[in-house]
Amino acid sequence: MTASPLTPSWLVVPEGPDGQPDANGLASAVWPASAERVDGELQVGGVSASELRERFGTPLYVLDETEVRAHARRTLDAFRAATGRHGVMTRVYYAGKAFLSTEVVRWVTEEGLAVDVCSGGELEVALAAGAVPAHVGFHGNNKSMAELERAVEAGVGSIVVDSPIEIERLAAIVERLGATQPMLLRVRSGVHAETHDFLATAHEDQKFGFSLDDAPAAVARIREITGLVFIGLHCHIGSQIFDSSGFTESASRLVEVHAALLEDGDIPVMNLGGGFGIAYTSVDDPQPIEQIAEGIVAAVAQECAVRGIPMPNLAFEPGRAIVGQAGVTLYEVGTVKPVVVSNDLTRLYVSVDGGMSDNARPALYGANYSARLASRVSEAAPALARVVGRHCESGDIVVDAEYLPGDVAPGDLLAVPATGAYCFSLASNYNYTPRPPVVAVRDGQARVIVRGETVSDLLARDAGLAAAMEGNA
Repeated sequence: MTASPLTPSWLVVPEGPDGQPDANGLASAVWPASAERVDGELQVGGVSASELRERFGTPLYVLDETEVRAHARRTLDAFRAATGRHGVMTRVYYAGKAFLSTEVVRWVTEEGLAVDVCSGGELEVALAAGAVPAHVGFHGNNKSMAELERAVEAGVGSIVVDSPIEIERLAAIVERLGATQPMLLRVRSGVHAETHDFLATAHEDQKFGFSLDDAPAAVARIREITGLVFIGLHCHIGSQIFDSSGFTESASRLVEVHAALLEDGDIPVMNLGGGFGIAYTSVDDPQPIEQIAEGIVAAVAQECAVRGIPMPNLAFEPGRAIVGQAGVTLYEVGTVKPVVVSNDLTRLYVSVDGGMSDNARPALYGANYSARLASRVSEAAPALARVVGRHCESGDIVVDAEYLPGDVAPGDLLAVPATGAYCFSLASNYNYTPRPPVVAVRDGQARVIVRGETVSDLLARDAGLAAAMEGNA
């Protein structure tokens, strides 16, 4: 069946195995591999949605540990296989900004990944979790002197320098500490993969990195400073990337500069960033990571061969691709309201007990998500629905367009898949809403890995309240 008028062109009425309309199915590309219905109820990691609600409440971030580990292993294996065919090595960093907690750091490092951080706070989480400092990379366009000094003292494996000022800050730090610090230089290749816009000048107007023209002077400055060691170029071309085509174009530009810089010294590494995408809806179709790895590595190998230079070791920084599909957010439905949109279209507005405070991506980027009833299956015909939050904003939308059973009702549990990346990281206390807990599931067991907040926690930070209480004492 086709979509109703005024719905997104990609959204179609879901069908069951018999070809009849059915809004209960779980698209395998979107949900964790462990997601299934048992007696009609959603289970993730062997734990039922109703048990999760009973024990931990809603909203609730649910993270499948087995899924995270599987994606980490698969990604590492893919890049090791691809680089191994060309006789070089690879290092895969988990981009912690996607989702960071000490448990997640332990999972990914146990599976062989390094860790990429971009703030002093993220660095402390990685170190507290036991990450090997030499396997930590430190990003950021405005690292403070204190953050840089902490990173150097801790012995992080690389600092990705983003500006001339940062080079001088690091020069002063390594001189004062008598330290040696490996560094990568972040550059802008002019390639922006999200739109496949490969115009060289199209994306220079942004805060990150050096232009390719400015890179040689910056590297020359690094190389003349005792204690700073230039180990390679770094480039990140975007996010939610479904194939390797953008990387292929970026590689030709990056290798050109790399080759010129080789004239003044060895360059052991090239870091091509991350941004590999996941499926948020049933129509999203990212290439398998093995194909992406092969495409990127082959492009670098070809560009190096053309120039007659040795291929460097390669590094990558996936985040979303590791944790995104592993996450599911559970909500409880509060109200359901039919809204007549046009003469031939009525949309169900399904309000849940969370919203933009636990998933800011739809409001920030217009991101699309899917949703399914989690507490039961329904034989009701699919109805066009918009899942909205409880916040005082018309843009507080969790799922902009989805087909849900027409009898969705208050008290139902609703599950939104593919929320493992950037939902917890971007969570806020908007409308004085406590942030939800994060629960890990595995082999039928569930445990809290990040405690949720209460209103009491938020009030404890209110200095005015504390002062008033002291005045009344």
